[in-house]
Amino acid sequence: MSRFGASILDADGVELSREERAFFRDANPFGFILFARNVQSETQLYRLCNQMRDAVGRDAPITIDQEGGRVQRLRAPLWREWLPPLEQATRAGEQAARSFYLRFRLIAEELRRCGIDSNCAPMLDIAFDETHDFLRNRCYGTDIDMISEIGRAASQGLLEGGVLPVAKHIPGHGRAQADSHFELPSVNISRDELIATDGAPFAALSDIPMGMTAHIRYPQIDDQPATLSKTVMDLIRHDLGFDGLIMTDDISMKALEGDLGTLSRAALAAGCDVILHCNGTLKERMTVADAAGEMTDEAQRRAENALEQRKSPQDIDISALDAELEALLNGRVNAS
Repeated sequence: MSRFGASILDADGVELSREERAFFRDANPFGFILFARNVQSETQLYRLCNQMRDAVGRDAPITIDQEGGRVQRLRAPLWREWLPPLEQATRAGEQAARSFYLRFRLIAEELRRCGIDSNCAPMLDIAFDETHDFLRNRCYGTDIDMISEIGRAASQGLLEGGVLPVAKHIPGHGRAQADSHFELPSVNISRDELIATDGAPFAALSDIPMGMTAHIRYPQIDDQPATLSKTVMDLIRHDLGFDGLIMTDDISMKALEGDLGTLSRAALAAGCDVILHCNGTLKERMTVADAAGEMTDEAQRRAENALEQRKSPQDIDISALDAELEALLNGRVNAS
């Protein structure tokens, strides 16, 4: 297998421009990510995904943020609207894990029909009292074991639907009291506490094919944000045992200071496998792809392992799964 570029990149609109096609052919990014600006219809999305894969000459993974609630790029009236995750977990109670399996199996069905085969979920961050509003209702709960159980069920639903899950935000974003899209949160806990609490759901799901970093600084561990910290990345690999492909959260988020090229090289040097770049210009994508270069041997191994877990989905009875989920959320069924 040829060596992948160590980047995951986006596109400007609902189809690739001639310049984007040429750039993607040369840069050979590992994969692509889609946003609302890329979405017009199921047919159009399927065509765009084909254009992206044709540009790199292979079946590249294409991901999206389809958590449900506030963070979902495919929306009504063409696709389902999903409850905020924390609300669904609360309503489902003891059946939360089953409800999330159903939710993400149905999401996987929607994604695959559009040509999308990866989803930036499950979100394994713990909801604390201090969790920032941008994140809190995206969490699955406050209990480590329950979050881990729901995360496992969500991942299974995606995988059985032929969609690769991306666990985020490793090693844990829940304690952050700032929105990392705009500033760098700082979480003042010890290494041992991070491993025992925030990082615990990621350790429980350490076999998930891919993960996404948290742009958070842990001053008791390192002055650098986790994405740029070799100390934190080593903690993720060794203490949490996470051996999946690790992508950065969007390298252009304002939590990180510096130019895109320098940040990309620093994240790879710290131990990230691939740079995720979103919402930039074509020139900025070129800068990131050039700085990222090709994957290391270890990153390539993890990438190939992830792609091996991408399976063809079996047929499902969508109406039956919809009905079961509705019943679970309205307290009308017992444990199955």
